[in-house]
Amino acid sequence: MGTAKVLVLIVVVAVIILVSNSLFTVDERQKVIMFEFGEIVKDDFAPGIHWKIPVMNNVRKFDNRILTLDSDPEAYLTLAKKNVIVDSFVKWRIKDVARFFTANSGDEVVALNKLSQIIKNGLRDEFGKRTIQEVVSGERNQIMEVLQVKLNKQVAELGMEIVDVRLKRIDFPDKISQSVYERMEAERKRVANDTRSRGAEAAERIQADADRQRTILLAEAYRDSEQIRGEGDSKAADIYAKAYNKNPEFYSLYRSLTAYKNSFSERSDILVVKPDSDFFKYFTNSNPESNKKSK
Repeated sequence: MGTAKVLVLIVVVAVIILVSNSLFTVDERQKVIMFEFGEIVKDDFAPGIHWKIPVMNNVRKFDNRILTLDSDPEAYLTLAKKNVIVDSFVKWRIKDVARFFTANSGDEVVALNKLSQIIKNGLRDEFGKRTIQEVVSGERNQIMEVLQVKLNKQVAELGMEIVDVRLKRIDFPDKISQSVYERMEAERKRVANDTRSRGAEAAERIQADADRQRTILLAEAYRDSEQIRGEGDSKAADIYAKAYNKNPEFYSLYRSLTAYKNSFSERSDILVVKPDSDFFKYFTNSNPESNKKSK
């Protein structure tokens, strides 16, 4: 009995080992190749559990997800033979796993090296057809679209598919960047100086126009004031004349009193004239005309 139990146990263990080596699982994120003595016999496994023959068959699993190849910044020449530094990355995945394995000897590092070189060649060709202005500002999206189409044709032989191509940054080398920044600064200064000069010109024009209008307004105001003053003086003279004609003696007295007031406005004022002059006639006689008649 002891020997029989041992044999049964050995058989059970052997069956378990055989079954475990005969089963393998496929995840939905994987692509799987089955080999038979080193040759590919199947590569279209659906997700789930599958059988294989131990020793005769073996499987190799690859990632079926979209992967990223982020390249280091690289220098490329433009149409005008100017260097630009391009930082890019590519989204890719395995499309034909059997071809991917055959073309790259089953080594993913080899596949990535080939893909990196293809991308560099594609970028070099596209940048070599364009000027700096076109690649920096105008045609970046077009470059990415053209590259995706061209790269897909090339990597199809490697069993791969390019999902997306992105240019993260396009920059100048440090020396060129400095000269570009200096030219940009000089251009901004030129524009600023031009704007200032045009502003100064406009200010001078506005100031000249304001001065001209001021001169015209003052001249017109002076003309109107002189006209009004002349009219007033004319009316005043007319009023004085009429008043004088009504009572010449009173008018003469009033003028003399005004002269006295203006001549002796201060206590220290001194006037040297003859006492019998016409200036003092109203001091000696309140009615000089009657005095003349009596004479």
